[in-house]
Amino acid sequence: MRRWVSSEGHEIDPVVIEGRPLLRVRHLGYHVGYCASVAEVAAHVDLADLVEVVELRRAAGTRDHG
Repeated sequence: MRRWVSSEGHEIDPVVIEGRPLLRVRHLGYHVGYCASVAEVAAHVDLADLVEVVELRRAAGTRDHG
């Protein structure tokens, strides 16, 4: 699942509520609101500050050395 974060502590997650795709906005873990468009998200956070969180998967046959 995709997720975006900002340096100011915002998190944006796509969710589906009652069949409607929305973007959930949180700040420092607190719910800010649900937005129907990116323009609505921009009212809460600077879009240029958002980065996508990408989960890296380990290659088969590798192990943790930590």
